[in-house]
Amino acid sequence: MNNPARRRALVRGGSLAATLWVGALLAGRLVAGEREDRVIEIEAKRFEYTPNEIRVKRGGAVTLAFRSIDFVHGFSLPDLGVRADLVPGRVTEVRIKAKEAGKFLFLCDNFCGDRHEEMNGMLIVEA
Repeated sequence: MNNPARRRALVRGGSLAATLWVGALLAGRLVAGEREDRVIEIEAKRFEYTPNEIRVKRGGAVTLAFRSIDFVHGFSLPDLGVRADLVPGRVTEVRIKAKEAGKFLFLCDNFCGDRHEEMNGMLIVEA
């Protein structure tokens, strides 16, 4: 690359590309930051969710990040029409945006043994 004019053009082009790339990264972070939910990690195992009481503010979004330890448990929140299978070895994310205050029962809906009926919890949406 003996041509100085060509070298300057390539350097300018590379600088422009780097500037655009950094700008895109920063813009992506800002947009992602605006949409970030509160994340609550929940462990599912026979015959319990830990924690089994979740408190959120009305109108706020929350992501429940489930880790099943021992079985393909289910997560069902019938009053809000939310359902997911919780597969061991994976994190299953469920996003909830509660529009009204109240207490909402959630439960395992995949039979997991003799105490299956005890596997439940409460989503408490505060005003």
